[in-house]
Amino acid sequence: MTATRTRGATAAAISGRRPRALPAWVLGLIGLGGLMLLAELAPRAGLAPRRFLPPFSDMMRALGDEAKTSTFWQALLDTVRGWAIGLAIALVAGVLLGIVIGSLPAVRAALTSTIEFLRPIPSVALIPLAVLLYGPTPRSTLLLVVYASFWQVLVQVLYGVRDVDPVARETARSYRFRTLTQVRTVIWPTALPYVVTGFRLGAAVALILEITGELVIGSPGLGRQIAVAQNSEAVSSMYALVIVVGLLGVIVNVVVRALERRALRWHPSIRREVIS
Repeated sequence: MTATRTRGATAAAISGRRPRALPAWVLGLIGLGGLMLLAELAPRAGLAPRRFLPPFSDMMRALGDEAKTSTFWQALLDTVRGWAIGLAIALVAGVLLGIVIGSLPAVRAALTSTIEFLRPIPSVALIPLAVLLYGPTPRSTLLLVVYASFWQVLVQVLYGVRDVDPVARETARSYRFRTLTQVRTVIWPTALPYVVTGFRLGAAVALILEITGELVIGSPGLGRQIAVAQNSEAVSSMYALVIVVGLLGVIVNVVVRALERRALRWHPSIRREVIS
């Protein structure tokens, strides 16, 4: 018996076969299932008071009830719309200003200290200003979203423009390429991976600030619905809405990753990821 096992192990070693690992998405589902099981059993076992942490089945039941109302879908639409508009404004402004500032060394040197001063300011610190300007309206939340995600894009674009090969830049100038031609043929191909990285970071930050603004300011969206459920002591509904926000974040990440792979399918990092 022992000899048979030894021969089998030797044959497996010679053939070079390894046990196939589970795909990452399967492991992710296993981890998610474990979390849901813990959320179901902890309140029932008395590890957490059900008043503050109801079982996961109660959350799902409340989510089903929420999905039957038009208020829930309108709040979801408001959140997605505010996130998309804010991210689009930040992306366009960050790319345009990043290319302009990064292409002009004197301008970049003059604005570096200003950028480093403004960038670390938390967007939530602007909530009083936003409320004073626009009141509890979607525009107040939009201001927070644009401010927070703009810096993610701008800084990455500045890095991308700085990474342009000086030889390629001087060659384009020696051939007297127009400014737009230089941007399209020299700057943009180098800066594109940085732009995509800024877009990915900005998408996550924009969603966080959209929900935060709705929670604190009270502008329409899922964040305000969470606050209403909390004030009404509808704990199961509150957790159900939080779960929706988490699922929305997962969807945003999946979509952004897919766009990243599509936009950078020529990039070596994406090719290595596809091959592996």
